[in-house]
Amino acid sequence: MKKIILSIIFTIYASSAFAGSCPMMANNIDAKIEEAQKLRDAGMKAHKDGDHAKSEELLNKALGLFKS
Repeated sequence: MKKIILSIIFTIYASSAFAGSCPMMANNIDAKIEEAQKLRDAGMKAHKDGDHAKSEELLNKALGLFKS
């Protein structure tokens, strides 16, 4: 009986510990989105200026943020 109660208590505390990481994960996503947006904007500016090599480099960096 003690083992069952301890298992239940441990499960409850472990679940709440992982639930606390949600805001940190969301902040990490927001930071990546912001950085990707800056790289995208710079890439599109380079494209409009005719520097297609630089544009591809910047846009690939932006895509790379979401692959890691």
